[in-house]
Formats: sequence, C-alpha cells, structure tokens
Amino acid sequence: MSADTAAESVQREEELNKINRDRCEKYIRSSKRNVTIKFLYDRLTKLGCDPPSDLMRCLDCTGRVGGFGAVEEIQVVSSDRKRNSIKKNGEEACAQTRDEIEGLLAKQNDGEAKLRLVPEIYLCRQHLRDESHAHEALVHELIHAVDMCRTKMDPIKNCIHMACTEIRAENLSGECHWMREMQNGRLATDFVGHGEKCVKRRAILSVKANPNCADKADEYVEAAFDRCFKDTFPFDRHPNLR
Repeated sequence: MSADTAAESVQREEELNKINRDRCEKYIRSSKRNVTIKFLYDRLTKLGCDPPSDLMRCLDCTGRVGGFGAVEEIQVVSSDRKRNSIKKNGEEACAQTRDEIEGLLAKQNDGEAKLRLVPEIYLCRQHLRDESHAHEALVHELIHAVDMCRTKMDPIKNCIHMACTEIRAENLSGECHWMREMQNGRLATDFVGHGEKCVKRRAILSVKANPNCADKADEYVEAAFDRCFKDTFPFDRHPNLR
C-alpha cells in the first residue's frame, strides 16, 4: 500500500468515525424527549439515585450495541469517577476486554482486591442502526440502573442477580418486540411465545459475557426467568404491550 493510499484510508476512517460519533451523540440528545427514557430518569431520581449529567456516552466499541457499568478495582476511597476508557486515535474507546475482567475477578477471588460496578451507560456508535435502535439500547441499560438502585444486587458475583436484571432489560426495552425480531431475521411464522424465547436467548448471551457465570448461563436464566419476566417495575404494566 502506497503512502498516499494509506493516508486516504486513514482519512476515510476518521470521516466515518466522525459521522458515527455525531450520529450517536444526536441520538443521546434526542433520548431526552423519549417518553420511556424520561420516565426511567425520573424514577431513578425518585429512588434516590439522581443520574449524573454524563451518565450516557458514545464510545468506539466492538461486538455490542451498548453496555452498563464498568468493573472497577477499589484501591483508595475517592470521589472521582474512574472512566473505563482509553484513547484510540485521540477519541474515547472501550477499554475493558474479557481478559481484563477475568484478571480483576481472579484478583478478587484470591483476596487481593475488591470490585465494584461503576454505573455508567455507553452506546457503541458504529453499531447503531437508527434512533429507535439507540433508544431501545438506552432503555435496556436504564433498567439495569434502576435495578442497581432499588436493590443490593451484585451482578459481578451473583449470577442469579445478573440473570434477573438481563431478563428484565431484554423484556422491557422493546428489543424483543416481534417487529424487531422480524427485522433481525429471527421471526418467520412462529409468533407464539416469540417474546419469551427472544428474552431467554438474549439474556443467556449477556450472562455468558460474565466469566463468573458463563459455564451455567442457561441454568441461571432458567432459574430466574419466571419471576423476573413478570416483574415490570418501575412500570405499572409492560411498556411495549398495547
């Protein structure tokens, strides 16, 4: 590859990054007008967990649409929030890999460290299809924030806790609505029970992302499913059923 070709490739990548970043930030700004997102923000405040102004961010990540929380090692008591990010081409990018999380968990299991989950929500800007897709992802992560606020759950170590909040987030976010499943090519003629199947499938994948829970993810989701699928808190009823 010539120097000119390499320079053009870098320029194209930078232009695409800017397009994705601007679009993602626009979706976060427009989320403030989304009725469900506004409701969840209000609920967090009423529960005593006032969301910080920088709760939501756009990052350059791989393999996912968004995420909640950063696994952080507690070393010194500090009021500063550590950011789970690094700089890539001068911009923020996701920092924690599975290997890094496994390393932190190993330190905790050996008694060398204590871990905590720092509340933060991020969207992976290059994987957002449209505004609705971005807002569904934000609702999903806000359900996790509500669960962290209203309970003393420990999704890092307690796999049933993690399974429950993933079931609730998948169910209440709209990500398993039949129209979304059809768009994803996962729904043809079998409409009966599609919602539960989708929630289970996606929840299992999320639980498998936790090295503590990966081996028995199916069992944890099955054990928590009936109770957590019916739990629509903080909504009076399922927000996506008409």
